[in-house]
Amino acid sequence: MAEYAVLMEKEGRIHVVQVTDEVIKHKGLGVLNSAALLGNVDVGDEVLIGQKYLTRMPANLPELISGMARRAQTISAKDAGALITKLGIGSGSTVLEAGLGSGGLSLHLAKVMGNSGHLVTAEPRSEHAEVGLLNLARAKSCFSEFPKHTHLEGKLEDVVPEIDFDAIILDMPVHSPAIIASAPMLIFGGRIACYAPTTSQLEKCWRSCEEAGLTVEWAGELMERQWGVASKGGMRPVNGPFGHTAFLLIAQKK
Repeated sequence: MAEYAVLMEKEGRIHVVQVTDEVIKHKGLGVLNSAALLGNVDVGDEVLIGQKYLTRMPANLPELISGMARRAQTISAKDAGALITKLGIGSGSTVLEAGLGSGGLSLHLAKVMGNSGHLVTAEPRSEHAEVGLLNLARAKSCFSEFPKHTHLEGKLEDVVPEIDFDAIILDMPVHSPAIIASAPMLIFGGRIACYAPTTSQLEKCWRSCEEAGLTVEWAGELMERQWGVASKGGMRPVNGPFGHTAFLLIAQKK
């Protein structure tokens, strides 16, 4: 299994670097032999790479998320935390996630599922799956525990496995066929979540869940508002938009 190290620039930018004796190019850092460079660099130590001083950081979830390889847009931490909580995902859970995308949600799931969990991912786009699987490989190397992982190529409605799932999470352009195909694999009391960018998609998810015999428990959005220290003292909201990302729907098999 490949080994990875997390390096942080003084400005806060994170790099997740494969530790190898091969001289290869690392995005943002240039061509280097990372094993030789980082051999005596412990967590908390600084290292000079080119013209940059970087600090070796612990390979925790926030650092891996910040420095992850990206292609498709990822599910944010605020939404990932809500999905994990509302679906009751934890140690030993069996979870189906489609589509994988860049794997942002997968990293959160893997962190809480532990060695006894089973994460099944599905993704029809190979160029996206390649990035998501890379991020999962990094996490497997860095986390002390990691669930069994099965990856399926193709649209979920075409590849859904006959496995009893505690939870199913769907993030895709069209949810309805995946809902109808995967709902029978939910255990009694299990829950399905849909991540929908538009209200029209959210409505279709609701109707498809009901068609599949599921009971919609909750649908809506989560807002995030960052605050900072004001120049004249006190604190105030940071300038910028409210943190809307997408609409969520949770339905249960009863």
